[in-house]
Amino acid sequence: MREYVVEGNTVRQLERDYSQPFNKPLSKAAIKNREKAAHMNVGYVAFLLLMAVVFFGGCTMYINLRNEIIEKQKRVESLQSQVAALKLANDEEYDRIIGNVDMEEIKKIAMNELHMKYPDSGQVSVTENKDTDYVRQYKDIPTE
Repeated sequence: MREYVVEGNTVRQLERDYSQPFNKPLSKAAIKNREKAAHMNVGYVAFLLLMAVVFFGGCTMYINLRNEIIEKQKRVESLQSQVAALKLANDEEYDRIIGNVDMEEIKKIAMNELHMKYPDSGQVSVTENKDTDYVRQYKDIPTE
């Protein structure tokens, strides 16, 4: 039987009956199972050790692979920056070379030294090539 103790206007507290046990007595099978669960046999310990080795080995391999990937990403970034710098230098050199070309001098050498001249109206034929700006001639151009 439970009785309540009242102390002023605070919450009631149960007074415990200590004549009854707190837990039910365990059966022999339950006691045997608890004892069996408390002890680990050699096979179980070996399995746990193997799994721990596999787990830590996998973690180590993962970390090594991740580090290799990071190093390769840094190498790619380095090479990309080198390519960008080389492209910039190449463009600057091309602009410098093109800037030094004198078209009037080329025209004078072509006409005076190489005896080149502008084509007559019947010598020019227009062809269509949508793929590139380069045309290969495999046969004679038909005349109209």
